[in-house]
Amino acid sequence: MKRLITRIFERHDPIMRRALTPAEARAWLRPPSGDHSLYRPKEVFDNGKDVTHELPLKASAVLVPIVERGNDFSILLTKRSAQLKSHSGQVSFPGGRCDEQDLHAMETALREAREEINLPSENVEVVGAMEDYETVTGFSVAPVVGFVNPDFEIVRQEEEVADVFEVPLDFVLDENNHKVETVYWKGADRHYYVFPHDEHKIWGATAAMLVRFAKLVNEYEQCAA
Repeated sequence: MKRLITRIFERHDPIMRRALTPAEARAWLRPPSGDHSLYRPKEVFDNGKDVTHELPLKASAVLVPIVERGNDFSILLTKRSAQLKSHSGQVSFPGGRCDEQDLHAMETALREAREEINLPSENVEVVGAMEDYETVTGFSVAPVVGFVNPDFEIVRQEEEVADVFEVPLDFVLDENNHKVETVYWKGADRHYYVFPHDEHKIWGATAAMLVRFAKLVNEYEQCAA
């Protein structure tokens, strides 16, 4: 599986161009997909209404950490503290907004993982990044993908992270687990991806990025079959 995913990102993100794009450049690039792709109702697009934020967006990055234990793989996720002002209590990847000193998306993702859960950068083998994802809150998120050596002690930044857990990679890749839910909000139906898993509900941007990752892997396997 590791060889397969590495090969996919060698083709999808040659020379890790997406992972190494600076925040300033990314802020002025409209991502091809985002919450508006599924979240907003179709009639909004048909009416020509603006459903995206004005540029520049707020550049950020997350690490999509694939934990490697021999032939067993899982995705590491965090649950945000209930005390945070935004997205409190939600499941997310380690990550956050790009700092001025960050050279590119990969540096932001690795720094945030160190700060949030004590994941050493040397324990992460980055293979590339997926396309940026625009959130309904105006962030442009770079999902940086890397394999993680689990030989480290998780130490939560308690002000931001309430819990750390893992989801089997096979569960993420199984398209039967890619659910869509709908909520009526501000006069229209809003749609979002959901991965209901044990006691955690993975939804919104995190779920959408996991769906994108699964599609990359599954489509490559189908073409290679």
